Amino acid sequence: MPDATINFNGLDTTVHGPIRLGVLSALTLDGPLDFTTLRNRLQVSDGALGLHLGKLEAAGYITARKRFIARRPNTRYALTSAGRRAFDNYLTSMRRLLDQLANHAP
Repeated sequence: MPDATINFNGLDTTVHGPIRLGVLSALTLDGPLDFTTLRNRLQVSDGALGLHLGKLEAAGYITARKRFIARRPNTRYALTSAGRRAFDNYLTSMRRLLDQLANHAP
């Protein structure tokens, strides 16, 4: 009988939340994006997105570049190399977990 232990140790909780995972996915797929584009793509409120962007920035996973376009503030977010590594490690851990679940006989 296979070991029924499931290892969640590889899941980075900074990445794991749905909004943060969405941000990292969007930045991986599309490159740097501004706040409005991320908000619209993820369909979340300004406050919720701002909170999660702050957590990702504090972890060093993204950077924020603030500027003005036609006198309006614009913040553009980009994935850092640490963020890319964290996202890749998270995906590897999820693949292992999914493989383990797929191979588990009921």
